[in-house]
Amino acid sequence: MTSIATEEADKGEPTYIVPGLERGLKILTEFSPREPVLGAPELSRRLGIPRTTVFRLLQTLESLGFLERADKDRNYRLGVAVLRLGFEYLSSLELTDLGLPVIEALRDATGLTSHILIRDGRDVVFVAKAQSHAPIFSSVKVNVGTRLPAHATTHGHVLMGDLSLDELRALYPEAHLERFTKSTPETVEELYERVKEDAERGFATSQSSFERGISVVTAPVRNDTGRIVAVITTTIPRPEIDAALLETGLIDRVREAADTLSMRLNYRPAARAATPSRYMKSLGLQ
Repeated sequence: MTSIATEEADKGEPTYIVPGLERGLKILTEFSPREPVLGAPELSRRLGIPRTTVFRLLQTLESLGFLERADKDRNYRLGVAVLRLGFEYLSSLELTDLGLPVIEALRDATGLTSHILIRDGRDVVFVAKAQSHAPIFSSVKVNVGTRLPAHATTHGHVLMGDLSLDELRALYPEAHLERFTKSTPETVEELYERVKEDAERGFATSQSSFERGISVVTAPVRNDTGRIVAVITTTIPRPEIDAALLETGLIDRVREAADTLSMRLNYRPAARAATPSRYMKSLGLQ
């Protein structure tokens, strides 16, 4: 007697796929910072699922706490159960455990809010944060779990530093990339040039290139295989990075923090990165 799994394998289809679960998870992934509220008609159109089925899935997800009603309407937004899963995942990451003291030291040395980010497909995700104590940072609303488009951000360019042009084309098969500002690369070839430049430099800076009035300095973190697995960044709540700030050694401090975390992940770099920074040493981080 032929099993269902064998029949599906013969058809070239994935085995043991649960359609209802797959559809429910696809619904959850449609919500984003740019579209935090969605309704059944729109979800039905996007996913090609009958509207009645979408209504049942939405009600099920709502009953489990993964979705909640928005303004007591038929529209929905992500619920606290999604946040709980996300934070439990992020807190389980080795690099967040090892990296939090590093970015806290960077924050204390520079007075600037510092973050660790990873890449998740076409997004970058903030996974750890050391908030500056300066009042000016209270207006900067970037928290753990925030997602931004990788191709449009300096963080994403640095995180994609190991990717070849072919790998970038596979990630971005479209002819034109979505533009957020005049600084956003328009094509994958232009994106590749940005990625190469940042990789050769070993760090990147951004001055209001994604969000007006926000500048950043970002450097790559590597694991024991030498692959880029994260970035460390400092946020400067100004449209430009002034010369006085750079003269304090800001770029070197960000790079040294990234090197410190890389070594904690058992990366053994050569040349400059092998020398721990003095301020990291003084804080007992190396």
